[in-house]
Amino acid sequence: MIRNIVHDSFFLSQPSKELMEKDDITVKDLLDTLKFHQLDCVGMAANMIGENKRIIAININSFFFVMYNPVIVEKSGAYETEEGCLSLSGKRKTIRYKKITLEYRDISFKKCKRIYEDYVAQIIQHEVDHCNGVLI
Repeated sequence: MIRNIVHDSFFLSQPSKELMEKDDITVKDLLDTLKFHQLDCVGMAANMIGENKRIIAININSFFFVMYNPVIVEKSGAYETEEGCLSLSGKRKTIRYKKITLEYRDISFKKCKRIYEDYVAQIIQHEVDHCNGVLI
């Protein structure tokens, strides 16, 4: 189901709760909503659709994938960039990292640890910030 995008900065600034098991309903809604907004959005966190859960969805060249409980454990290559967000108006400057190491659970809830770089790393950092209650 396509959900409305949350714009309430108080709700968005609360850290999301870690999941102990899969949540297929929230994941389906998150993916449906991301696909609906894919022309102007490449990533989405569950709190953006009103769910205070640590889940993100990413769209890379029409390949959609989900991460449960993502945590950045290493980062390097800081740079300044400007980003927008469906939940907030306008663009803002922020610091991102060229390379990150991420621990998360995949769509099957299997533990994973991967290195991401460049634009994909930037997208993931933005969505992990949402999970942490950080607004750019």
